[in-house]
Amino acid sequence: MSISPEILLLTHGGWGQQLRESVRMVVGEVEGVSDIALMPVDTLDEFYQKVKQQVSGMPDGSVILTDFIGGTTSNVAARLSVDHQISVVSGLNATLLLAAIDLREQGTLADSIDELVELGQKSCIDVVKHIKSITSEE
Repeated sequence: MSISPEILLLTHGGWGQQLRESVRMVVGEVEGVSDIALMPVDTLDEFYQKVKQQVSGMPDGSVILTDFIGGTTSNVAARLSVDHQISVVSGLNATLLLAAIDLREQGTLADSIDELVELGQKSCIDVVKHIKSITSEE
């Protein structure tokens, strides 16, 4: 029996916890999804140590989803990916998290990173234009 990959959310200000709660409303309780908030009082070293401790206990093939590229959350995750068999994807949103939860049922998330990134990119759409295109096709 293989250990299911985990998903770690790294966000500024802790909105990862709120996102987890929102996703729980959609799909129910989800195991193996955790978050660590970078708060204004945290030093870089404190945040790094918190994330390192969490990542050290995650199975190979797990993924870290970060809020945006170039920030402390993504930089810390990228640094830890050098020493751990984890993947890092930036651009966290509800669709990306839901896709990661779904894809990990198929095996290690590391095998699905390209698909996960593509799904995340496609999740950002002009809703009004989308609705108009659907109604004009009918």
